[in-house]
Amino acid sequence: MSAEQSMYRSIAVKVGTNVITNSRGELDLEILRSLTTQIAELKKHGTDVLLVSSGAVGAGRSIISLPMSYPPVARRQVLSSTGQIKLINTYAELFALHGVTAAQILVTKSDFRDRQHYLNMRTCFSSLLAEKVVPVINENDTVSVSELMFTDNDELSGLVASMMHVDAHIILSHVDGLFDMTGGPGNEKLIGEVDTSDKEFERYIMPNKSEFGRGGMLTKYHIASKLSGFGITVHIANGRTPGILTAIAEGRPVGTKFPPRKPTHERKQWLAHSEGMEKGAVTVNKGAETALCSPLKANSLLPVGIESVHGAFYKGDIIKICNEKGDGIGYGMARYSSEKTKELIGKKGHKPLIHYDYLYINT
Repeated sequence: MSAEQSMYRSIAVKVGTNVITNSRGELDLEILRSLTTQIAELKKHGTDVLLVSSGAVGAGRSIISLPMSYPPVARRQVLSSTGQIKLINTYAELFALHGVTAAQILVTKSDFRDRQHYLNMRTCFSSLLAEKVVPVINENDTVSVSELMFTDNDELSGLVASMMHVDAHIILSHVDGLFDMTGGPGNEKLIGEVDTSDKEFERYIMPNKSEFGRGGMLTKYHIASKLSGFGITVHIANGRTPGILTAIAEGRPVGTKFPPRKPTHERKQWLAHSEGMEKGAVTVNKGAETALCSPLKANSLLPVGIESVHGAFYKGDIIKICNEKGDGIGYGMARYSSEKTKELIGKKGHKPLIHYDYLYINT
């Protein structure tokens, strides 16, 4: 591959558990060797790569055996903490064969809640890429439990891709892409390119989950659709296919592609991934909902349009915006506290609770 042949200057690659482990949960060295070789080749020709890799829990299964009666949370913590060492050491050794250095970054969902913490993580990733290091990123399963967990590493990789403004996000699964399942068993058809304006597209997808992972194709679709709205091209493909990363980088028609749409402002990209991270919420009236959702004019959320406040939040916290039906219509960064907001409900002539620059409305 030449530099001119690669379509992308920066990519985030998510590797699923079923890609890099076998049916027994052991790491598949042949697949890992292939993927690290392809990533090293991409880097050689000028493409920055961030690698989000599952597999710690799966790798842990090959190291330690736990009784079925073991508590689920403790089971995940033990398997992930033992397996993560094996996973990152394997990556480090395989990348070293190509003269590439790998770095380990373990994160939790709470790391993305605070704007300053978010920017600190971005600085870390940028610095590693500047030094030609491959960041290998995974969820810190030893402390991520219940509400602190990502849906799966698809969600985490989507946050990383958005944070770093990559050209493309490549989700490697153990299947060839998204399939049209409406024809029934035996008549599935691979969908080469997704029209993200099709609001009924979900009907094509069978919402099954992988054997070892927490997510499924429906999760991948939602994340890919959101990222394409940020101007990021997304590919879903089979990570066990020989040369798959090279094929995607060269623009060959493999897997399922989500073409990019108009880029979104960087601050709004951060807010777009705020589901489940909000500290509180406000309900707005019909007039405010119409103004906020208008495609013709950018509007901020003023106190006059607020009907009620839910939960406790402070200046700088992320809050959810709901309409009168209780449906979430967006997220934003509060410019003052919940107590101050309650004092100003329905009043005119005051500064916005959420300025347009820090407001994301669901589309």
